[in-house]
Amino acid sequence: MKIDLNSDMAEGFGAWRMAEDETLLGIVSSVNLACGFHAGDAVIMDRTVRLAKERGVAIGAHVGFPDLMGFGRRLMQIEPKEMEKYAIYQLGALEGIARAAGARMTHASFHGALGNLISVDQSMADAMARAVRAFDPTLFVSSSPGTAIARAAEAQGLRVFTKFLADRAYDAKGLLVSRKLPGSMVKDADAVRKRVARLLTDGTVVAVTGEALRMQVDSILIHSDTAGAVDLARTIRGAIEAAGGSVAPFPQTLGGVR
Repeated sequence: MKIDLNSDMAEGFGAWRMAEDETLLGIVSSVNLACGFHAGDAVIMDRTVRLAKERGVAIGAHVGFPDLMGFGRRLMQIEPKEMEKYAIYQLGALEGIARAAGARMTHASFHGALGNLISVDQSMADAMARAVRAFDPTLFVSSSPGTAIARAAEAQGLRVFTKFLADRAYDAKGLLVSRKLPGSMVKDADAVRKRVARLLTDGTVVAVTGEALRMQVDSILIHSDTAGAVDLARTIRGAIEAAGGSVAPFPQTLGGVR
């Protein structure tokens, strides 16, 4: 079994760095890079793209709301058609950086409040799928299983790769628990290891309310800004290998955990 190990990166700004991206790039197999709206800038994007290319890590755009001050984690009242253009803008920014570095972009992922919104809001999800298709219909869309964006992407003829967020709690519907609620983040390394091991062995994740959710995924994500992210990423990789699997970039892992 091969499965992708994914992380959000390039989330600094100017001289300020958010996480240990360089170290994480030696552990993960794909990344979603901030494109300047919720975090990131041209220099950080370029540096991260070049490191990812050097290490054979798949590169994707992490599209978010135009909210540098709130790190893209605040819900914004933006019309879907307007956000569609903002998404294309971000995809274009990363594509330009990647092309200049001799790399290629493989996928689009959606950050923070925007990502949460398009899990349940079909009109905004449709707008994000249209943006990806208009920009480059060969790009994959990264999504949690069974969400509005997964349906929208498939309706637009886009390929979807599904992910499990190892450091985030899920509710009974398979949606992420709001960061405003206690227990929304899973920071304990042993708890993360057990969640990943369970997913790999029987394809289920336990919701905060106790239900066992069946989850079919191609990728496991760790947030780079989670406390102890490097150790958590190593823990996840170890759990995958202990289960007899291997880590590989997501285009090689479609059909991973079923």
